[in-house]
Amino acid sequence: MSSLIASRRYASALLSAAEEGNFLDTIVEELQVIKEVLEHSRDLVHALRSPLVKGDKKIHILEEVFRGSVGEKMFLFLKLVARKKRAGLLPEIIDEFQILLDEKKGIINVDITSAVQLSDEQTNELVSRLAAFTGKQIRPRMAVNAQFIGGVTVKIGDTIHDGSISHQLQMLRQTLVS
Repeated sequence: MSSLIASRRYASALLSAAEEGNFLDTIVEELQVIKEVLEHSRDLVHALRSPLVKGDKKIHILEEVFRGSVGEKMFLFLKLVARKKRAGLLPEIIDEFQILLDEKKGIINVDITSAVQLSDEQTNELVSRLAAFTGKQIRPRMAVNAQFIGGVTVKIGDTIHDGSISHQLQMLRQTLVS
């Protein structure tokens, strides 16, 4: 089974259990704590992914690291993941959990890249138009790329809407050459 499928399966199970048990907010907060620890501790991630470290040792490591930081329900989930030899997938499980939660809430992540820094007014206008276009709530991730000369590109999922001047010039060049 691929790691993406396994990660999504564990994330989905955790989301379902948290919703049914009415402790979703607690789980979201605790996953954020775990994610921050994993992002700042490469050694911990390597230990969790290592086939040389046995499941019981991984459970002990998780207990030592997260004791006091997470509740009993989250710790039961961490123990289950370690027992099933999926502790190395924790970062991916957390990412998949966030994706599933966003889908459930109707939120999509949109990458917006512009040639210059957009003003707050321009950003708000673009986000509101994208929300109307998609029918979903938008979580923008802004970036600047001076090579665009001007304009904006918007990436929604796998779709890229390229309105940059550099792209328009490239398209014009291809048309003139052919």
